[in-house]
Amino acid sequence: MNEKQVHKFVNRYLEATECSILEKSPAHFTVKLSPHADRELTNRPYYWSFVDRVNAEPETMTFLFVTDKEKYDAAEEAKTNAAAVDASVSEQDAAANAALGRSLGFIHGSLAAPARVPREDLYYGARKLDQLFDAAKAKGSFVYLFQEPAKRSGNPFNSSPYTAWLGVNMRVEFACDRKREEIHCFGVSLATGQCVEQFYDRLLAHKLTPRLPANIHITKNGISFNKALGLVEQALERKLRSYDYGWAENASTRLEEELARISGYYEPLLHNALAENKPAIEEQFTQRQSEIRWQYEPRVTMSAINCGIFHLEGID
Repeated sequence: MNEKQVHKFVNRYLEATECSILEKSPAHFTVKLSPHADRELTNRPYYWSFVDRVNAEPETMTFLFVTDKEKYDAAEEAKTNAAAVDASVSEQDAAANAALGRSLGFIHGSLAAPARVPREDLYYGARKLDQLFDAAKAKGSFVYLFQEPAKRSGNPFNSSPYTAWLGVNMRVEFACDRKREEIHCFGVSLATGQCVEQFYDRLLAHKLTPRLPANIHITKNGISFNKALGLVEQALERKLRSYDYGWAENASTRLEEELARISGYYEPLLHNALAENKPAIEEQFTQRQSEIRWQYEPRVTMSAINCGIFHLEGID
């Protein structure tokens, strides 16, 4: 994940959580967090429990998020050099202020000390960026969206039918001493039970909104969410049955070879061990067998990553 991708993700997160962006460039954001984002990112449970308890107006934190350290530091260094060039002018102004002070007494500026803005460098692997990922994953695991109509009807009494679809992204993991993953996107019409693959590609063809558009009505659901999820699982199982599982047979062969190798090491030890030492060796032998089985035993698992209800135009 490069700097541009990190910057784009951070910008989308800040906009989605309604944070106030005070300043930004292609390399940084200076942002005052929204209450929602502050709760997720600042780890201040006692403060927020106090705010909730007394119903006080929250004071959220301000952060400097740097998404491209080299570019940001170079820009800051250029500002420092420019300030040094203007130092002579500043010295003349300071001398004039000193003369004025001797005539009129002490003149002060603002008594408030400048607020410290914590800096966080965001790059792939950074702790704060991981927090953003976790927050986005937790809040973005389910969406509820409507297709925006291509054009609005001139008759306010016309109403277009929309069908609710359950969209599910499924992860399939093929694991042994090696690992491979696949992502499959399914959509199920809650009106008819029709199940389609590559549902995400269909969504890309439409503009979606969380607001209910005018002059539409939602068709009645014919199946439940659980039934729709069952259809997705059945469709994915049928797809997986057609795969080549030669990799699993090879993994089972490697498993048997490793178990035989371990047995060849531990069995002579058990045969020659003293009685008081045998329990410890047997426990170690069993533990090692369990570890090898976990590492080499072939397995296929599938799980839902995220899902959503998408209301699309038409009845299908």
